[in-house]
Amino acid sequence: MTDATNTPPSDTGPITIKAPSPGKYRWIIMWLLFAAMVINYVDRQMIGFLKPTLSKEFGWSETDYADIVFYFQATYALFYAIWGRLMDKIGARFGLGIAFLIWQIGHMFHGAARDLSHFIFARMLLGVGEAGGFPGGIKAVAEWFPKKERAFATGLFNAGTNIGAIVTPLIVPVLVLAFGWQATFVVTGLLGLIWLPIWLLVYRKPRDQKRLSAAELAYIEQDPADTEAKVGWGKLLTVKETWAYAAGKFLIDPIWWMFLFWLPDFLGKRYGLDLKTFGPPIVAIYLLSDVGSVGGGWLSSRMMHMGVSLNKARKLTMLLCALLAVPVMFAAEASNLWIAVLIIGVATAAHQGFSANLYALPGDVFPRKAVGSVVGIGGMLGGIGGMVFSKYVGQILETIGTYTPIFIVAGSVYLIALLVIHLIMPKYAPAKV
Repeated sequence: MTDATNTPPSDTGPITIKAPSPGKYRWIIMWLLFAAMVINYVDRQMIGFLKPTLSKEFGWSETDYADIVFYFQATYALFYAIWGRLMDKIGARFGLGIAFLIWQIGHMFHGAARDLSHFIFARMLLGVGEAGGFPGGIKAVAEWFPKKERAFATGLFNAGTNIGAIVTPLIVPVLVLAFGWQATFVVTGLLGLIWLPIWLLVYRKPRDQKRLSAAELAYIEQDPADTEAKVGWGKLLTVKETWAYAAGKFLIDPIWWMFLFWLPDFLGKRYGLDLKTFGPPIVAIYLLSDVGSVGGGWLSSRMMHMGVSLNKARKLTMLLCALLAVPVMFAAEASNLWIAVLIIGVATAAHQGFSANLYALPGDVFPRKAVGSVVGIGGMLGGIGGMVFSKYVGQILETIGTYTPIFIVAGSVYLIALLVIHLIMPKYAPAKV
C-alpha cells in the first residue's frame, strides 16, 4: 500500500502570473510633443541660419542682431511665466494649442519684414507663442507619465528640438535658393500648422481618454495622489524647490540660446562656411545633441529602475553632463572644422542631457496642478538670463571679434548650475506647498 504522504505533488512549483502590459498610449502623446518641438525649432532657428544673408541685405551690425535676439527673449521670458500659469488653469490641450497657433503666425510674419523693427516685432510675436511650448509639454508629461518615466519622456520630446535644428539646414537652403527667404518663412509656417488639428483631436487627460486601458491608467497614476488644491505663485515663490529649478534655468538656458542663434555665424566666420555648406556640420552637432537628450533622460530613469534614489539619479546624471560640457571652452581655438564640431556637439549633447533632468524637477517634487506654474517661473528666469547673455555676446563680437570668452562661459556654467541646485535643494524632497 502506498503511503499517501509520499504521493508526489500535482504541480512542480508555485504558479506565476505575468502582470498585464500597461499599454503604450502615453507614448503617442510624447511623439506629438516631439513633433511640436521639431516645428518649434525650425521656426526658432531660421533667423540664426539666415543671419549672414539678412545681415548683408539689411546692413545689420552685431549689436543689431543681438537686439533682435534680445527682444525675442524678453517676450519669451515674460510669457513663459504667463503660459505656465495658464497651463495649470486651462490644461495642456488648449493651452499648447493656442500657443502653437500664435507662434506659427509670428513665424510667417517674418516673411513680410522689411526693416529691423519689423523683424523685432515678428520675433516678439514668435516669442509670445513659443513661450508656451515647454510649459505645455512638461505639463502634458506630468499628466501622462509616472515619475520614473518623466525624465526619459522629457528627454525624448526635447530631442525634437535637435531634429528641428537638423531639419532647418537641410530644407532652408533649398527653399531659400528656389523661392527666396520671404516665401520660406511662409511655406514652413503653413506646413507646421498641420500639427494643430491632430493635437486637438488626440489629446485628453488620461482619465478622459477612452482609448486608454485601465492597466495603463493605473500605471500612470502609480505615484502617491497629489493634492487637488490649487497652488498660487505667492506660495511657490516661497519654497526653495522653485528657486532651485529657476536658478538652474537662469544659468544654462542662455548657453543653448547662444548655440542656436550664433552657431552658424561662428562656423561662417571661423571656417568660411555659408548657406550652402552649413548643413553637414550643423546636422552632426544636433545629432549628437539628440543622443544627449535621450541618453540623459534614459540614464537617470535607468538608475531609478535599478533602485538608485531619485536625488542621486538626477544629480549624478547632471554631474556627468556638466563634465562633458567643459571642453567646449577650447572650441574657438580648434584649427580643424570637424574637431570643433565634435567638441561643440558633445557640449550640446551635455546641455540636453542636463536639461532633460532639470525639466523633470518640477514634476518630481511639485503636485501636478503646480507643475506648469513652476516651469513658467523657471522659464522666465531662463529667458532673462538669455537676454543678458545675448547682450554680452553681441558686445564681445562687436568689440573683440572672437568667440573664445563666450565658449569659456559655456564650458563652466553647468558645474556652477549643479552646485547651486544642490546647495538650494540637497535632499530633492517633495516641496511643502
